[in-house]
Amino acid sequence: MPATVKRLPARERILTTAEELFSAHGLRGVGVDRIIAESGVAKSTLYVHFPSKDELAAAYLRRVDDSWRGKLRAAALAAGDDAREQLVGLFDAVDAAYRRHGFHGCPFINAAAESEPGSLPHEVTAEHKRTVRAWVRGLAEAAGAVDPDGLALQLTLLIDGTLAAGKLEQDPAMPTAAKAAARAVVERACPPAV
Repeated sequence: MPATVKRLPARERILTTAEELFSAHGLRGVGVDRIIAESGVAKSTLYVHFPSKDELAAAYLRRVDDSWRGKLRAAALAAGDDAREQLVGLFDAVDAAYRRHGFHGCPFINAAAESEPGSLPHEVTAEHKRTVRAWVRGLAEAAGAVDPDGLALQLTLLIDGTLAAGKLEQDPAMPTAAKAAARAVVERACPPAV
């Protein structure tokens, strides 16, 4: 266990360890005993902070949600003030995810595939997807999209499809192709200001 992990408070050690393991091996691929062993806490300590594995998985997904939405926003803002460019620029976050060492695809798609509908991890995943789509819808509206809901759906499906494909192929050309497709979709959906 890295020394930096040992110095963190117990809850943070558990969550950091779970994040690393769930990201690499999936929710089902990691048992509570492994998280306990690698985080260096007692079983009772883990259960004080996370009464079930589902609650630990949900906390991991919420942490990833905060991080991923921050990266999407940063990429959109880096594209400039034009909402049309921001809608395309957010795909730079997808590209950065692909280039990150240890990329294992979208944690939310992975979690959804491993979770029962109605379970806490599945609910957190569904809420994440709705929240991202609502944010993209706001950008689409600001960009003057004729159908902001439709554009948000198309772009978020493009993000999800690109991240899912990355789990399988990890082809660095995929984010570039997705960004080009996003640009075409945005140009078609958002008539230029006259």
